[in-house]
Amino acid sequence: MRKLSTAKLAETLKTKRTEKNLTQEQLSDLTGINRVMIGRIERESFIPSITQFETLANTLDFEITDMFIEKQESNSFIAMRSEALSEVEKKGVEKLFTMMLSLRQQILLRSKFENE
Repeated sequence: MRKLSTAKLAETLKTKRTEKNLTQEQLSDLTGINRVMIGRIERESFIPSITQFETLANTLDFEITDMFIEKQESNSFIAMRSEALSEVEKKGVEKLFTMMLSLRQQILLRSKFENE
C-alpha cells in the first residue's frame, strides 16, 4: 500500500522552492495557497488538498507520485509467535489471547444452552 510521505513532501517543497529562489510569500502568490499553509506543509503539520498538491507540483516542477512511499504492512504472525516483542507487549498479547479464548468459551456455552 502506498502512503503520502509528509516528510518527503516537506523536503521536496522546501528544496524546490529554494532552488527557484522563491520565498514562501512568492510561492503563495504563484500558487494562490496561503503563505502560512505553505509554511505548515514545510513543517509537516498540514497536508494540502489534491488541487493544492497539483498546483504546487506544477509550479515547482515535481512529480506527485514521488511523494508516496510504500507502507509496510504489519505482520500479525510475528505478534502471534511473540517474536520481536518487548516483555510488556508479550504480556499484552498473552492477555488478549486469554480474553479471546474466554469469549469463545462463553459463546459456545450460550449456544449450547440456547439449543436445549
